Amino acid sequence: MNGTKHAGILEIWTLVKLLGLLNRFFRFQCVRGQKSVFWPNFINNGDTPMITKRTFGRLAIAAAAATLFTSAMAADVTVAYITNGNTNEGWTLINGGAKKAGQAKGVKFIELAAEKGELSRQLAIVEDMITRKVNAIAIAPVDSAGIAPAINKAMAAGIAVVAVDTGITGAKISSYVATDNIKAANVQGKWAAEQIKDGDTVIYVTGDQGQSTGQERKKGFVDALNAVRKNVKIVEVPTTWDQTMAQNGVEAALRANPNAKVIACAWDGGALGAKAALMAAGKKPGDVKIAGFDGSPGGLDMMKQGWQQANAAQMLAKIGQVGVETAIAAAQGKKVEARIDTGSFLVLPSNVDKFAADSGVGQFMKVKGK
Repeated sequence: MNGTKHAGILEIWTLVKLLGLLNRFFRFQCVRGQKSVFWPNFINNGDTPMITKRTFGRLAIAAAAATLFTSAMAADVTVAYITNGNTNEGWTLINGGAKKAGQAKGVKFIELAAEKGELSRQLAIVEDMITRKVNAIAIAPVDSAGIAPAINKAMAAGIAVVAVDTGITGAKISSYVATDNIKAANVQGKWAAEQIKDGDTVIYVTGDQGQSTGQERKKGFVDALNAVRKNVKIVEVPTTWDQTMAQNGVEAALRANPNAKVIACAWDGGALGAKAALMAAGKKPGDVKIAGFDGSPGGLDMMKQGWQQANAAQMLAKIGQVGVETAIAAAQGKKVEARIDTGSFLVLPSNVDKFAADSGVGQFMKVKGK
């Protein structure tokens, strides 16, 4: 039996005892057909109240019971939201959505982060949440496979687990809430293929290949590109979602491949790094086309400035919000979908303003729409 059930039994017992005490009190104070000594004289011009004291007592008992019951239900679920420690713009929006869900549902919401993106730290956090008997964990894993042993232990303890943005391999979880990364990356790869000819060179900035998100985005992009263009040279710049790694890698790739036509990135931080590398090489906006992934404020600002020509945008705040909402539902015993796609959208210069407004990202952008 988990903490939720224990708390529920205690609250019901307390409620029953309180109702008994209240009923005794009102039976002692009230006599049918007489005015209460504490009933204000100005009500009904001092006449006998329309509501008898016994009815009044019962109403008071009912009100107290309703208040206690509502309070007990509101505090019934504790959700731990564990991030991977990333603090870029995309994750700021995801985390904001998660916080909103935690507040809206009236649950006890605990937010924790794996400092410096360390797996050991995230494993320790999950173990602590198991000890504290939380009802649900919504987690963005640092390492999709490395986190599995702790997640299996949590599930065995009766704790619902929802993966947010990044999947978990080697563990059966309650749900996985994220963009369909392969589908979105397919769109990005197809767009890149339309910008080049057979035999051209494309630079691809990866995400962390130890995470399912990085793996899926790379696969989706490469598969779609190769399906349209033959003999394309793909120069890979490996990163662990680090913007400085992206910049340094793209600078080296441009020196070795000065005729590269497109730089595609697994996330918008990589696109920002690519922009810095192009500027260092003396390039101007549009000399080499950039395709981002995320739809973050910084990425869309780049587009408004002419540096980015396409973006496989996610619904960032929605990922966090739906992730925590799903964790709450699972903890309450409700049926949840095993895989929830939060959607994606190809943003181009022609629709960037509309997407920014519709998604809510525009409020964080530095370069405002027309």
